[in-house]
Amino acid sequence: MRSTLPDLFDAQPDLLFQLVTMLNPAILQESSIPVYSVMQEPGNFVITFPKSFHGGFNFGLNCAEAVNFAPADWLPHGRFGAELYRLYRKPAVFSHEELLCVVAKNVIDSKALPYLKEELCRIFISEKNSREEVWKNGIVKSSLMTIKKHPLYVGTEEDHACIICRQYLYLSAISCSCRTTTFVCLKHWKHLCECDSSQHKLLYRHSLAELDDLISMACVGTPHHVHSQQSTLSPQVSITKLKKVKGGQVGFAELAEDWHLKASSLFEIPFSNDAFTAIMSEAEQFLWAGHDMDKVRNVATKLIDAQKWAVSVKDCLLRADTFSCSENDDIEKISLNQIEELLSIHPVPCYEPGLLKLKAYADDGKKLIAEIRTALSSRSDIGKMEIILSKAMEFPVDIEETKILATEMSSAKIWMSNVREFFFKETSTAIDIGFLNRLKLEMLELRIQLQEMDLLVNFSREVDLLRSRCNEILKRPLKLKFTELDNFLKDADRVRVSIPELELLRQFHLDAYSWSHDFHDIMNNLPDREDYENIVVELSGILESGNLLRIEVDDLQLVEAELRRSRCREKATKALQHQMPLEFVEEVLMEASLLEIKNEISFFKLAKVESEAIFWEKRASYVLTNGGSMSEFEDILRASEHVLAILPSLSDLKDAISVAQTWICRSQPYLIDSRHTDDVSVPLLGIEDLKELVKLSRNLKVNLDGPERLEKNLNDIYEWEHNTCLLEEDTMTLFKEACSNFTTVNHLILRIVELLTRANSAIKIGISMYVALGELPKLQHATLTLQWSLDALSFCTRTPLAKDIDNLLEDAHRLPIMFSGCSLVQMLVNGANLLRKGLLALSGPQNSKKCLLKEVEEVLGEIQKSVVPYPSMVARLQNAIEKHNSWTQNVHNFFSQPSKKCWASLVELEEQGQSDAFDCPELAMVALEFGKVKKWMLQCYAYVEPLIGNLGTLSMELIKIKESLHKALSIYRSLNGSWTKTFCLCCSNDSESDCSYTCISCGNRYHFSCMSPSCTSDNYSCSFCICMETEAGFQNGEQTLVCQGNRPEFKSFAKLVSSAETFYPGIQEVTLLQEIVELAQECRFHLYVVVDHANSHYKDFNAVSKNLVCALKATAVAGLYDYEGGCNLQSALSRHSWKVRVKMLMTGVKKATIQVIQHIEKEGLEMGIPYENQLMLALIQLKQTSLQWLDMAKKVASDSGEFALSRVFELMNEGEILPVKFDDEMELLRKRSILYCICRKPDDRRPMIACDQCDEWYHFDCLNLREEPRKAFFCPACKPFNGELISLPRPAYHDERSCGSEGEPQTPACHESKRRQQQPKTIDSCLEGNAVDAAEEGDFLKCCDEIDYFWRVRRRPLQRASKKHSNFGNLSQLLPFSTCSQTS
Repeated sequence: MRSTLPDLFDAQPDLLFQLVTMLNPAILQESSIPVYSVMQEPGNFVITFPKSFHGGFNFGLNCAEAVNFAPADWLPHGRFGAELYRLYRKPAVFSHEELLCVVAKNVIDSKALPYLKEELCRIFISEKNSREEVWKNGIVKSSLMTIKKHPLYVGTEEDHACIICRQYLYLSAISCSCRTTTFVCLKHWKHLCECDSSQHKLLYRHSLAELDDLISMACVGTPHHVHSQQSTLSPQVSITKLKKVKGGQVGFAELAEDWHLKASSLFEIPFSNDAFTAIMSEAEQFLWAGHDMDKVRNVATKLIDAQKWAVSVKDCLLRADTFSCSENDDIEKISLNQIEELLSIHPVPCYEPGLLKLKAYADDGKKLIAEIRTALSSRSDIGKMEIILSKAMEFPVDIEETKILATEMSSAKIWMSNVREFFFKETSTAIDIGFLNRLKLEMLELRIQLQEMDLLVNFSREVDLLRSRCNEILKRPLKLKFTELDNFLKDADRVRVSIPELELLRQFHLDAYSWSHDFHDIMNNLPDREDYENIVVELSGILESGNLLRIEVDDLQLVEAELRRSRCREKATKALQHQMPLEFVEEVLMEASLLEIKNEISFFKLAKVESEAIFWEKRASYVLTNGGSMSEFEDILRASEHVLAILPSLSDLKDAISVAQTWICRSQPYLIDSRHTDDVSVPLLGIEDLKELVKLSRNLKVNLDGPERLEKNLNDIYEWEHNTCLLEEDTMTLFKEACSNFTTVNHLILRIVELLTRANSAIKIGISMYVALGELPKLQHATLTLQWSLDALSFCTRTPLAKDIDNLLEDAHRLPIMFSGCSLVQMLVNGANLLRKGLLALSGPQNSKKCLLKEVEEVLGEIQKSVVPYPSMVARLQNAIEKHNSWTQNVHNFFSQPSKKCWASLVELEEQGQSDAFDCPELAMVALEFGKVKKWMLQCYAYVEPLIGNLGTLSMELIKIKESLHKALSIYRSLNGSWTKTFCLCCSNDSESDCSYTCISCGNRYHFSCMSPSCTSDNYSCSFCICMETEAGFQNGEQTLVCQGNRPEFKSFAKLVSSAETFYPGIQEVTLLQEIVELAQECRFHLYVVVDHANSHYKDFNAVSKNLVCALKATAVAGLYDYEGGCNLQSALSRHSWKVRVKMLMTGVKKATIQVIQHIEKEGLEMGIPYENQLMLALIQLKQTSLQWLDMAKKVASDSGEFALSRVFELMNEGEILPVKFDDEMELLRKRSILYCICRKPDDRRPMIACDQCDEWYHFDCLNLREEPRKAFFCPACKPFNGELISLPRPAYHDERSCGSEGEPQTPACHESKRRQQQPKTIDSCLEGNAVDAAEEGDFLKCCDEIDYFWRVRRRPLQRASKKHSNFGNLSQLLPFSTCSQTS
């Protein structure tokens, strides 16, 4: 693929990783690359091996699953892939090193061990060499990486990646203190940053010894396994490592041995944390090594443990001493367990003098623990406990027994407070017994003796006795007496404890009293109330609650009697208010007589209702038995509305009326004489309903008229059904006997018309009856079949259309089943099918497939043999066969005479064949020859179509392309002086009527519509000249003017010309295309000459620019695009642009920044410009000189006055000479050249103060100022010690401050001090306040004797900026050119 698609690989070197490009398998096979194809079906697995690419597509909807798996022999391939990812700097999916290490740690198959061993040895050697290399280069700091949470799984946690090769850093990495979040691998450590290697640190996950052990683990299952501490399977374990030092070279083992001696001596001397930290820092350079450094690692582990132990001992002593000396109780004590843990370590890790003092603290703590345990076990009094607690709180060591004793003391005091509150606090409410029980439980848990315990025990006995008496009363089986319970409760009131059983007895007593009160209230108000329903509810509730009482009451019998009377009154009231059944009224009256309340008014009214209901029942029974008119039934029904009882015969009366009304409603449709025959929405009547109505009329209890009319309608329906059956028999006879008695078509049509007329008349009569007749659908089906047969017979006298035949056959499928199988229908269907075949054979070229001549002749024979004659169709088929035979004869004549073959004859034969010929070999021959040229023209049309979108004819567009190539050739020939100028270069329109302009650079004419110019007043420049004259034009123009746009490509036209060599003569498009290709080849040659001249000349840029402008114009004007030539021209333009920019930079026309210079150098290298090129050499030398100047300028600008002022101005002069822009650095140097204060130093960020008289800035420490003066400040020069203010010449001073002579640097105000907000005082006001100022600043002036003397000795004029030095000539020797003039 790299040799086939070099351009894609140049633009994207990692193209194979992207999986976005497919190559023709035939090309791969030509390069001896095996290619396989497979059809994957459901349940199949396709395995892709390493270093192979696969692709595929689906034939429809598909759901597939892909999974990556790797056997052991894949490991070498995985390493190769990881190296490719590192080479192309592509992020890896997972770390190959992590995979190997995890597999080695887990249990693996013995068959995989050889592969795993080989790969582990490779990474061991690579890691060992890399670590030794960074150690030799001065990277001695190292540390372990963060331990992973799941070290036995791959990819669960993402490691850091190298910023250079973007690979995961699993085994090791390099970081720097300047950027702690940035890491690189050991191969790219030099590219991490510019810091010294001493600032770098090695991060590693496994030491070389651990990696060696992994290799040993991987070799456990091999036959030659040998158990040893240092495995022989990891090669080069003990290679001698040397590093250069000032005195020569020193070995890795020698350094380790020296370290071991120093570290071993630390255990014998008193502990020093700094010494241990320093020795551990030195050990970092050995811990990553192999088993030869195990001795160092063991000592380092002991050092770490000893350091932790000694620091812990010191911390314990410090905290104990701090607590003993401090009066603050918030200081945390040291735990005794922690002290004992430190003392339990034997032997002692190192020598710590404070260990004896720590043992003394531990012994005192144990004695105190024993004392506290003894006091708690003996239940001592609270006074002794407080003394022990005070002693324990003052002890500097925290022991658990102190907290236990404090908790016991706190609990005892809280319990004692609760007991006193329980007995001596005055309250009106009873105390909860749960609180008393809780106090008893807490008393049992206390381990301290108190006086209140006896008082609580005696009171608890009294409460328990009262509670037992309450339980005895509650357990009695009979109800309690009210008086007995009342006396007991009065005796129990003297105890102020809330006992649940006692409260329950009090509630029983209160419930009985409340019930008696409620009953008497109801009985007193009962005579005045009439809401018997509410009375019943209240009495029922009183009765129910009285039965639930635990105390006996005497009024329950009175409640039951009054409740029965109230319920009876409630029923009577309900019967008078609502209609109730007659039986219910009689039952209420019977119950009232038993309860002796029948004489009440409500029961008199209820007796009257009973008599009215009995009278109505007698009338209704008579009418239902003997019958009557509808009016009589309705009168009796209306009379029932005045009776206030539910009557038994009322439902029968209503049923009789309802049945009569229902019969009348159902019979109305049959009794209506006139109905609208056109109203289709009226539903048909059922004949079964009519029969049912006649039957129901004989059982009606209400006398009605109309049953005689219904019987007459039913007889008419029976007569119509008889006539319809006779007509159906005649129709079936016709359909069954028509084929056997077929004489002529006209005779059959007359019989069908007669039956059709009779059937239509019968259908009209049946519909007028508005009854759902069963024979009516059958008669309609017969009419439909007769009409279809009549339509089919009409095709015998005319040639039908294909649409008519299709409609007829479609209607045949919808004929009723009883007629579709008849012989006449089948005969007509067969004839229609034959007509359809004939029409299909006669179809024109719009049909997708033509019929064979043999098939047409067979259809003609079938139609001639048909029982039903079709003469017009027979004539049309015979005429079509004659036309086909004539056309085939013409085709044979065309192919048998080669001299007469031409494109026009072939086109004529193809058009006639589409209209007259049937399917035959001659038609395929003509179509094949015509299709070749047609396909070629369509391909050519597709190449040309994007040029202008909607095209005319193909030949017209090819002529336009040819003319554009002629114009491009004339532009190339202008380089030799032979060019005929046209009015507009970009189009073929030479009319001067359109708006145009002339380019001031090349003199060519352009229409404004063809190319918009860039103008300056009245001067115009074309885009081609702008591209060559300006830098922006180079960057933009070479992309827009050389691009393909919508023009066709030269290669496409060349392929078309080669494929048209075998075509017939006389094709205009082929001739035009051949001429276009010849012209394009000539333009290609001229472009090659121009590009070769531009790439090989470095001096005459004007001639090169002129040639490139002509090439740009010719490429833009040509209607055909050459991709190869365009790329060459674009490359030549880019190189020429680069050369012009470098030339302008070297001549100093316009200064550029150092970043621009580096960017130009990078562009040149990307273009392939060699280092030997003189412009490239000059650019590199200028970059190096500029970088040296920048480093020196930054050093001088931040030196705080270390360098001499002459060196500052020397650097400034050198920066102005260089053709590079150093605005920021020059500004820093100007600020550096300004001096302040009596020390004559630049601004070094120290606090400064300005004189309110002369604006001179002074350092606080130079004047021995400790704080800012409260009022105005005057320097010693403006206000000496005698107190007289000196007035300075401010106008001259401000002139010097604002600008120096010859453009000298200005003196800015100090960056940390602000201008005074108040207006400065005048000279007179300062003199008037002289005495006050002297008094306030007396102390300040006393300490300024030496400062004032130093000031007056070194005082110079107020002109700050030093004079510029003369031009330095030493810089010019470093520059690669001598044309730049030095600035004065």
